[in-house]
Amino acid sequence: MRLRKLVISCGGTGGHFYPGLSVARTLREQGGEVLLLLSGVNAEKQKAVAESYGVPAVALPRMPSPHGIGSAAGFLRGALGGYSASRRELRNFQPQALLGMGSFTSLPPVLAARRCGIPVFLHDGNARIGRANRFFSRWARLLATAFPPCNAERCNSEHMTTGMPLRPELVRASGISRDAAIAGLNREFGVSLDLALPTVLVFGGSQGASIFNGVLPEALRRLRDRFEFQVLHLAGPKKLDEAKAAYGAVDFPLLLLESSEKMELFLGGADLAVSRSGGSTVADRKSVV
Repeated sequence: MRLRKLVISCGGTGGHFYPGLSVARTLREQGGEVLLLLSGVNAEKQKAVAESYGVPAVALPRMPSPHGIGSAAGFLRGALGGYSASRRELRNFQPQALLGMGSFTSLPPVLAARRCGIPVFLHDGNARIGRANRFFSRWARLLATAFPPCNAERCNSEHMTTGMPLRPELVRASGISRDAAIAGLNREFGVSLDLALPTVLVFGGSQGASIFNGVLPEALRRLRDRFEFQVLHLAGPKKLDEAKAAYGAVDFPLLLLESSEKMELFLGGADLAVSRSGGSTVADRKSVV
């Protein structure tokens, strides 16, 4: 049976959201219908991103991660609200399956799909299957993984290594030349990066990384006495001021942003990338190089 209607539960970090959005965009390009159920602190922002690509999305009530007794009330309240909203959306949309992209933000949609008799499938983007997906796997038909899992024995369903869903822009930009990427950055952001200078890319994934924002600017300033280079730095949500303060006044070309949807240009233009090695980051970098 060909898949025509799919609900995807994702949200939280970009590592869960962007692979889910990539699946949604690909299914729509193939003539299918898809709906994203989003939760987490970035749900409204991610909803806007999804809709900018023509993908319908619903932001569920926020459900804090279950980290101890102090967060129990908020978690329960969000879970109940998310479950009720998920059941309503599933009844209205009538999908053939639900795909959960990991994290406990998917708990309400997964439970609602199970209650509605809708088959559940899962995806995990890391080499170690996460706690949430291990828990959900008892109800899943299949858990797909980006990498061969090192803890496969903890999975309670059939599992298969399928790889990481990539943004279509990254797939199309596969093999982009460095010069073309630098020219694209200059054009997109109105800067004057130098094609002749080695380019360092610093980013901490969708959540940013404070150690990169605090330590690396100082290290790069010291290296400037010995080498000539330019820097691309994506600081992360609400961390731009932190990174600006750390850089201060620098005498090398610097493109400093909170985040960007143009990762194909940042990855393609970099000679050296310093980043966290999340599953999406590894897959994105491999696709562009």
